Amino acid sequence: MSYPADKPLALTLGDPAGIGPDITLLAFDARHRERLQPFVFLGDKQILEARADALGLSVPIATVSRPLEAVDVFADALPVLPIPVPVPVTPGIPQAGAMAAVTASIEAAVEMVQSGEARAVVTNPISKSQLYQAGFEFPGHTEYLAALAAENGHAPHPVMMLASDILKVVPATIHIPLKDVHGALTQDLLAKTIATTDRDMRRRFGLARPRLAVSGLNPHAGEDGGLGREEVETIRGAIIAAQEAGLDVSGPYPADTLFHAAARTRYDVAICMYHDQALVPFKTLAFEDGVNVTLGLPFVRTSPDHGTAFDIAGTGKANPRSLIEALRLADTMSTAIARDAE
Repeated sequence: MSYPADKPLALTLGDPAGIGPDITLLAFDARHRERLQPFVFLGDKQILEARADALGLSVPIATVSRPLEAVDVFADALPVLPIPVPVPVTPGIPQAGAMAAVTASIEAAVEMVQSGEARAVVTNPISKSQLYQAGFEFPGHTEYLAALAAENGHAPHPVMMLASDILKVVPATIHIPLKDVHGALTQDLLAKTIATTDRDMRRRFGLARPRLAVSGLNPHAGEDGGLGREEVETIRGAIIAAQEAGLDVSGPYPADTLFHAAARTRYDVAICMYHDQALVPFKTLAFEDGVNVTLGLPFVRTSPDHGTAFDIAGTGKANPRSLIEALRLADTMSTAIARDAE
C-alpha cells in the first residue's frame, strides 16, 4: 500500500461534545504556519460551524463528496466529508445518541485508507464511557482499530505507543484493570509486543536497529524474585528470545529509574508492563505535544495523547498542539512507508 502526497489524511469526528471540534478548527487555522499536509474531517459540518462561532474563529468550511477533493480545497477551506450527528450537541455535555456517528467516522476513515483514498487515520479523542453506554464492545480505540483491520477473521496484534521527541513508550497491557495485569502479562504477549515495536520502528520511523528497554512489573524489577516472580518467570524469557532473534532489547529495568534524562539516552522506546507505568511518565514529560500511535496495523493511525476534555470544550482553552503533532507524525510515517515500498 502506497501513500502518495496527493492523498489527504483522514481525521475522525471524536466525541463532538469534547474538544475535538475545537482542536480541529485550530489546527486547520494554523495549517500554513505549521505547514500541515491536507486532511479531511469526517464529521458534521454544522457542529464545526457552531463551535467556530463559539470560539470566535473565522474558518471557511467546505463539504466534499470524496476524500481526494480535500487536497484541492485545503488551502482555502476546511474540507468536511459529511457524517451527520443525529442529536443536538452542546459543548461539554456528551450524549450517547451521538456515539453511532463517532464509530461511523472511525470506520469510514479506516475504509478510506484501506481503499487508498486517504494516507492515514488520525483520530480525535473519544469518550469510552459514553461509547460503553451505547453498547461499544471494545476497551478502546486501539482494540477497535485492530478489529476493523482484521483480514479473513484474523485481527493484527495492536501495540499502543505514545511518542514525542523526548520519549517513546509502549504499554504491553493496555485498557485493563490493574488487578488483571498479572494474568494478562504472558511471555507470548511480551514477545509479540517487542517484535511489533521493533518492526514498526524500523519501517515507520526509519531506525535501522531500534533500542528497546523493557521495564519490570514489580518494585526494583522484582529483586531477582524477592519482590515478585514475573520478571524471572515471564519478562526475562521474552527479552532473551528477542535477543536471540537479533533484536536490540535489554532489561528488565526498575520502572522508577527508567525515565530520567540520562536513562532516556540509552533507548529509543521503553516497553512497560501496564498502562499507567508507561503513560504517567510520558504525560508528565510530553503532555502538550505527545502523540498516540497504534503500531501493528496495516495502516498508519495517530491521535492526540489527551482525552475529550469536556470541561473546556467550546471555551477557547483547548490547545491543538497534540493534534498538530499527530497530523505531522501521520504524514511522516505514511511517507516513510511509501518510500520503503519503492
